[in-house]
Amino acid sequence: QAGRDVMRERDRLQASEARFREEAEQSRELLARDWSFGRFVGRSAAVRELESQVRKAAATNFPVLLLGETGTGKSILARVLHHSGQRADQALVTVFCPSLEKGMVEAELFGHRKGSFTGALADRLGKVPAADRGSLFLDEIGELPLEIQPKLLRLLQERTYERVGDPEERKADVRVIAATNRDLDQEVREGRFRRDLYERLNFVPLRIPPLRERVEDIPLPLRHA
Repeated sequence: QAGRDVMRERDRLQASEARFREEAEQSRELLARDWSFGRFVGRSAAVRELESQVRKAAATNFPVLLLGETGTGKSILARVLHHSGQRADQALVTVFCPSLEKGMVEAELFGHRKGSFTGALADRLGKVPAADRGSLFLDEIGELPLEIQPKLLRLLQERTYERVGDPEERKADVRVIAATNRDLDQEVREGRFRRDLYERLNFVPLRIPPLRERVEDIPLPLRHA
């Protein structure tokens, strides 16, 4: 029975790693042809200003924080930033923070070593190493547990991390793009988000205006429906 469990876990992890690599390959295939700012519908002055900011941010490797309400197009702009930048031929790996399994967030992000906890029957690749040399998109970063935030800060500052159950320091060169619909400044004041991490992520903030602030764009999405 134990042998079968090990084999099942090995097969599951291999399938998971294959999925990571398939997502990376799909990201490379989309590239600039499909992920240009033209996918972000709008011709208002606010959208044109946002386009200028996105182009400038894409040309750098600094962290970007996308600020906006749900449905304003943050995930589209994350892809535009990646595919318009210096890492366009590398992987874009997305992490939807609210979906991370409680108690498994660190292993999901950084990977784990076989035997590091009950059920860890094989080594596991995390999202961070999967994004090495590419971009890591942390969607709804405000949902990231407080205890994991110092590890993300370390990755941003030193480009190093450790797998769960493995003391070996590893390196990952990732460009971090984060997005949130929360007021992270308020989250910091209330003790739910680290100020040092917020300041690091907020290096290049991009606010995405909702449609009610650019009413001249409302007919355009209807024509693209």
